[in-house]
Amino acid sequence: MIQLTRLKSKLAEVCDLKGAASVLGWDQQTYMPPGGASARAEQLATLEKLSHEMFISAEMGELLEGAAAEVSGLAFDSDEASLVRVTRRDYDKARKIPAALVAEIARTTSLGMEVWVKAKAESNFVEFQPILEKIYQLHRALANCLGFEERIYDALLDQYEPGMKTSDLEKIFANLKAQLVPMVHTISEKLTNVDDSILHRQYDGQKQWDFGIEVLKRFGYDFEKGRQDKSVHPFTTSFSIHDVRITTRVEEDFLPSALFGTLHEGGHALYDQGISQDLERTPLGAGASLGIHESQSRLWENLVGKSLGFWKFFYPRLQSTFPESLAPVSLQAFYQAINRVQPSLIRIEADEVTYNLHIMIRFELEVDLLEEKLAMADLPAAWNTKMKEYLGIVPPKDAEGVLQDVHWSNGLIGYFPTYSLGNLISVQLFEKAKAENRDIPGQMERGNFSGLLEWLRTHVHYHGRKFLPVELVERATGSHLRVEPYINYLKSKYWEIY
Repeated sequence: MIQLTRLKSKLAEVCDLKGAASVLGWDQQTYMPPGGASARAEQLATLEKLSHEMFISAEMGELLEGAAAEVSGLAFDSDEASLVRVTRRDYDKARKIPAALVAEIARTTSLGMEVWVKAKAESNFVEFQPILEKIYQLHRALANCLGFEERIYDALLDQYEPGMKTSDLEKIFANLKAQLVPMVHTISEKLTNVDDSILHRQYDGQKQWDFGIEVLKRFGYDFEKGRQDKSVHPFTTSFSIHDVRITTRVEEDFLPSALFGTLHEGGHALYDQGISQDLERTPLGAGASLGIHESQSRLWENLVGKSLGFWKFFYPRLQSTFPESLAPVSLQAFYQAINRVQPSLIRIEADEVTYNLHIMIRFELEVDLLEEKLAMADLPAAWNTKMKEYLGIVPPKDAEGVLQDVHWSNGLIGYFPTYSLGNLISVQLFEKAKAENRDIPGQMERGNFSGLLEWLRTHVHYHGRKFLPVELVERATGSHLRVEPYINYLKSKYWEIY
């Protein structure tokens, strides 16, 4: 298969350029001095432009044609046929986007990241507004280049969740909202049953860090092929299957920030580290979609990390790490505290019941901004109005409201809904894994996560991007994406607590 071999060689070069850009992006959010922002923006713009031009070249198109003929007789799920199929889909989409637009988006979002950090620190949306306006203008242009049949948001959503439409999300969110809002109201009437003040005591930052590292090792995160650093907003980045890095943030007066940030990003990293090495340096060497990726982060953060079984093993260790704060606190009291349901300002600190309401707010605002139904200057007020409508609270300042997330500064418009999709998928995967390996709950209580990780490796991680998300979910669980298992999980867990 001469053409396929040549195609792989060319694609490897494209992946190398993207990997180099990822290194620069990681450095920007971790160690780069503020003065390096302008130069870094140009460096990223150059790398993105070069990789885009190389990928959409006529030579790449010819190699795809030749390779398609060579793999035509192979099985649909073979690595070779999958590579050609997925690369063709990416190629056809990328050919619609001018290299100049790719470079300008990279340049603007790199600068946008720095502006956002400063604006958030000062809680000043006005400082962030001009560049956010430009980011949205560029993404309207991107959406128009890509094309769409129904809504402009569809074009951007498809980049993160192939095949998903805005109308699909609206149905899912309507279903979720109808069931979650009454749950929140019912639980709110019983809030006095649960005390989470223990989470707001003093917890040494280095000890929090070390505890998180211990949990990551237990999960199966390979520190020979990864590391954890600090950043303003936790994230995961993959330079290759052999170098997958995460970050977290530490607050000494709020225990959950570092711990659950680490578990969340660790879930992402386990996915990236588990992709078949045969897919390295190809377009298949990444997650099937952001929804699938978020299913992994949310699974390890919530279904594992906030489960009673997990803490039966880890709570005595946490108590010995922080005896002054936790020695008198029972396991049940701690378990209830970390699962306390209460409307909160910050998305990444939201409980499982209210979390999806945060996502609905962002989704609705993104759609309105893209469709120019909402002026950028009115975004903070619109944010606060929706917070009041959905959660009954209003942020006292922009840093705890419209400026809290890094995503828009990075140009990740259409990303937020994948968190909710990930929540739904995580439960379906977790229930199927336990059905096929009934010892998983018992293993978790012993601090052993090998059974769960092995199941996820086999049914999710290993395949990379070989399958569309809907295909992967059906292959792994035998069912399509459904809301009901997630709602049933929440009811089972939280009616017991409350």
